[in-house]
Amino acid sequence: MSFENNMEAREQYDKFLKLGKKEKDSLPVLDIILKEKEEEISGEMNLGVVSIPLEKVIGTKTEGRSTSFSHSFYPVMEEHSEFAGKWMHLYQAHLEEGIRDPIKVYEYMNRFYVQEGNKRVSVLKCVGAVSVMAEVIRILPFRSEEKANKVYFEFMDFYRLSGIYDLELSEEGAYAHVQRLIGKRPDESWTEEDRRDFCSLYYQFEKIYLGFLKSKEIKNIGDAFLTLLYLYDYRELLDSDYASLKEMIKKSMEELKLENIPELQMEPGKIHEKKRSILPHIFPTNTSVLKVAFVHEKTAQTSSWTYAHELGRMHLEEVFSEQIVTATYENATEDTVEKILEQSISDGNQLIFTTSPLLLKGSLHVAMEHPDVKILNCSLNTSHKYIRTYYARMYEAKFLMGAIAGAMTENGRIGYLADYPIYGMTANINAFALGAKMINPRAKIYLEWTTLRGRNPFEEFQKNEVTCISGQDMIIPKMASRHFGLYLDRGNDPVNLAMPVWHWGKFYEQMIHKIINGAWKEDETREAKGLNYWWGMSAEVIDVICSKYLPIGTARLVELLKETIRSDTFNPFSGVLYSQKGIVQKDEKKVLEPEEIITMNWLAENVIGQLPDIRQLTDKAKPLVTVQGINGGNQ
Repeated sequence: MSFENNMEAREQYDKFLKLGKKEKDSLPVLDIILKEKEEEISGEMNLGVVSIPLEKVIGTKTEGRSTSFSHSFYPVMEEHSEFAGKWMHLYQAHLEEGIRDPIKVYEYMNRFYVQEGNKRVSVLKCVGAVSVMAEVIRILPFRSEEKANKVYFEFMDFYRLSGIYDLELSEEGAYAHVQRLIGKRPDESWTEEDRRDFCSLYYQFEKIYLGFLKSKEIKNIGDAFLTLLYLYDYRELLDSDYASLKEMIKKSMEELKLENIPELQMEPGKIHEKKRSILPHIFPTNTSVLKVAFVHEKTAQTSSWTYAHELGRMHLEEVFSEQIVTATYENATEDTVEKILEQSISDGNQLIFTTSPLLLKGSLHVAMEHPDVKILNCSLNTSHKYIRTYYARMYEAKFLMGAIAGAMTENGRIGYLADYPIYGMTANINAFALGAKMINPRAKIYLEWTTLRGRNPFEEFQKNEVTCISGQDMIIPKMASRHFGLYLDRGNDPVNLAMPVWHWGKFYEQMIHKIINGAWKEDETREAKGLNYWWGMSAEVIDVICSKYLPIGTARLVELLKETIRSDTFNPFSGVLYSQKGIVQKDEKKVLEPEEIITMNWLAENVIGQLPDIRQLTDKAKPLVTVQGINGGNQ
């Protein structure tokens, strides 16, 4: 070995020895960690020799060598020790021929602990290497309801398909989103070329992204990369040169830095009655009239959802007759929404509501190009900087509907018709089930989905002697039928008992008031989060209307329960809660957090049915579930 290499090895050892002595903590020891978790471990799996990211190598398997290194794998043994000599010899060998022999590690919860090759890891980390070949033995935990555990099992499914350790994501469903966004089927394995292309793009992104961040700005690199995949087509990213990729990342930095979970505004706040001119400094305009556009996925004649939003638009025109002008754009798709939005902006609209989650991505792209135009998308559990999102707490109404059903069922068998397994839907189902059980402890909810391939929900209801049914929320004008809301099935002549109501007009009215009063700017979140308006009965955007066929006592009970929800003295998801698989919440004084309600992926114990896998759904249902589905649309 050359004299120069020997001198460099000594200088480098001295350099990293000084850094190591500055760190107070030594390396974590897997044996100690597992000793505390013995009952949680189900077994081991040998993954063979694979490439692993060095940044995830964080400790040693046994306690023996842990004190030879600092927390960052810097050496801490004195320069003249036997250890130091071996470290420097290994460093010299790396300079001359590279470190090729694989190390041996144990992996636990996506972190690696070295059994053989600690000094090799130390040298490679000190020279800035990215990865190392390793024989990996995976320690398998038992499944649990903890978020970290669920995400890890989703990672294992992703690794089985991709063979990639480099990407780490923090939210449930995120790995399934990656699989979809790169154009893979949920169960499709990656080729070696797929892995090479993906990792090359990921490491380019990491370098550019970290270069743009300020020192105090920290976000999981994987989560930021997933956001980039959402914003741009994967093939476009792969085909971009370094300069173009850097420009795209720079343009998207405000989005990339956001946390995945939005800030929820649960109430509209105080609304001032006095109306002032809608010319605040929010919109750069020379007119005294605000132009507001509504962009729908379908038409009011063919969709009850669009019809409800159109009623809201008409309410808005009535309340602000001299101050606003509204316009409607229908039949927008994922492919055409950007063109439609550009047209609406050319038409002079300064405030735009896109009323379907399917229009979210296009809304975001256009908002990034037109920061002076305010765009809101009707969706849940999304966090974006350039647009805001809104939805309503329909589960509050569904709880009341369940209570009515529990009182009116003759045999304790109640049908619930659901459409898409998306954020918020599971809360609606469970709230209904809890309401029914509160009134009738023997009530069973027979859950059926209108979007399942090859299944007729009404035949299933008939087979199970279900006559009390919670159907679609409201009628479709072009397909008028009395089979909506909660009804007793009497064939072609159902008895309607109650219906939940989306008062979108109330939401839009209060949103315009926010703009009039300058509260829009006050709503700006100072944290690295997007803003989601999630209002309920207390804001009058959700209600339940009872029919004349409901007994007086039951109607009075509904009003009493409604008032407790409005005043926030009762929440349907309070106290001890049981799912089909066991207890979910043990504390009788606890209430589920709003984020837990939005993302719940379990069904209450008295529900008979399941959350469908995306592969079971009709082709028409898949796009929406892909965008807003629980666990990335892979239940």
